[in-house]
Amino acid sequence: MPPVIPELPKTVEDWLGYIESLHPKSIEMGLGRVQTVANRLQLKFPFTVITVGGTNGKGSTCAMLERIYTLSGYRVGCYTSPHLLHYQERVRFNGEEIADKQLCDAFAAVEQARADITLTYFEMGTLAALWAFEQEPLDVVVLEVGLGGRLDAVNIVDADCAIVTNVDLDHMEFLGDTRELIGHEKAGIYRPQQIAICGDAHPPASLLLYARSLGVTLNRFGIDYQIDVSDTQKAHYRDAHGQLDIGSLSLFGRYQWNNAANVMFAVRSLHDRLPVAEAQLLQALTGTEVTGRFQYWHRSPDVILDVAHNPHAARALRDNLQRLSVEGGKVIAVFSMLSDKDIASVVDILHNAIDEWHVAPIQHPRAASIDFLQACLSPYVSPQHIYPYADLAAALQSAYKKAAKNDKIIVFGSFFTVAAILELTPDQWAL
Repeated sequence: MPPVIPELPKTVEDWLGYIESLHPKSIEMGLGRVQTVANRLQLKFPFTVITVGGTNGKGSTCAMLERIYTLSGYRVGCYTSPHLLHYQERVRFNGEEIADKQLCDAFAAVEQARADITLTYFEMGTLAALWAFEQEPLDVVVLEVGLGGRLDAVNIVDADCAIVTNVDLDHMEFLGDTRELIGHEKAGIYRPQQIAICGDAHPPASLLLYARSLGVTLNRFGIDYQIDVSDTQKAHYRDAHGQLDIGSLSLFGRYQWNNAANVMFAVRSLHDRLPVAEAQLLQALTGTEVTGRFQYWHRSPDVILDVAHNPHAARALRDNLQRLSVEGGKVIAVFSMLSDKDIASVVDILHNAIDEWHVAPIQHPRAASIDFLQACLSPYVSPQHIYPYADLAAALQSAYKKAAKNDKIIVFGSFFTVAAILELTPDQWAL
């Protein structure tokens, strides 16, 4: 039973504390409870909806779409998760975070509607975001799936366009332990007669079968649209609508070009209802930045932040680090992960690309302990290259002191790892 409260919370912080207490679990798969509350709220979703799922690349894809349509003059809502520093990052209007009062009003509306229905933190937040979007005259809303797809709260909305960026292993305790099982869940965001996009060049058969069972015409990366990237980081994109040359992306990494290709196909497919000029499309793509996605946070020595937290993202991070190896210098990791993630596989993938590991626990109930982190590193990294600390601030401070001007410090392993560093002021680490 939810706790009895004398009155509704007044601040965002109070609301977040309250909704965390509503459900005994952080995750409960299923749409029934969420759909019932949405019906009570009479949500109609009177705007074009683009839903973005996939194992990695969802945040970057949402950011590109948000920027393209905002620069093109449309009124845009965007819902993403998790946040890094504060909750309001999750709900945005034309790139601006939701106001505190607007968010409190949204939580209050959902609270009144749910009555005795128990919702998780994510479900409550998703319904609040959808309610807030409906209070504004928006043209298009971009929604990021939280976990999986088929049974995620976001999936109560029938998307006009659904993108699965890629399929790999993560959240296996909920989605299954194979790409086939996970692909089935990801494909659940597709809808018949609507635009369906698969950005994985080698999707699991389960995704293709599920799409076919829905009668979906699936548009696939590498078949229905392609992108060729040159050594100079320029790209040539082509699909049935024509060809396009792109100068560069602010986002670093080969995988970001794949995300950009998925976005270009989506925007071109929606052109009849949301026309976008080619010049604005290119301007938006080249200018999109996302916090914590191979983000240069400090220079000389470079401190780079990356939220990579699963094997698929670790491979992308390794490719980026190997590309930087031509600049010389050591690569020094400031590293921590949650205990329920595949830490051993992430270390296995990255150990040859990193010279030193400065490790510390995240301040979170699911954090991996310092002993567990060291145990995961020990099969791959010699003890003299592992430096344990009580917290991430101390780990970064030590790494910074040891680094030469041309060394690279890579902070990675979790959204929580990056967030802990973003909260620091320079006098807390750059001593």
